[in-house]
Amino acid sequence: MKTLIAYATKHGAALEIARQIAGKTDGSVLYDLKQGGLLSIDEFDCIIVGSSVYAGMIRKEAKAFLSQNADLLRSKRLGLFYSGMDPSREKDTLEANFPADILQAAKSARFLGGIFDPEKAGFLERLIMKAASKQTGYANNIDAAKIELFIEELWA
Repeated sequence: MKTLIAYATKHGAALEIARQIAGKTDGSVLYDLKQGGLLSIDEFDCIIVGSSVYAGMIRKEAKAFLSQNADLLRSKRLGLFYSGMDPSREKDTLEANFPADILQAAKSARFLGGIFDPEKAGFLERLIMKAASKQTGYANNIDAAKIELFIEELWA
């Protein structure tokens, strides 16, 4: 079975999650949604779409991909994930960012963790993280158990 893992990332957390999923999924192809260009998703049996979340919103490239391919995505085995540092509003974040019909068609939709690297973050991002969570240093909360659950749900 051929799997497309399309991701949109700002600082690399969604890419890292996509790589971990690809490592556990035979026949997978990683695709950076920022690179744009032609991509034929017809040839894939399974499509996974992931994005980082900032200020509660997924990346514009992910939104565009979902919108442009909605009909085809609903007809495929579909998984959706987002990365970030705050797992507390998973259901609300999923519902606010993924169209209801696509979210309903997904076999799995989850928050899978994130990475905060102050060396990659801008001044404003560092300030927000410090104010919101007292986080000032490097943090990686990518959840391997949630990735396993995501994959299990996807193939169930």
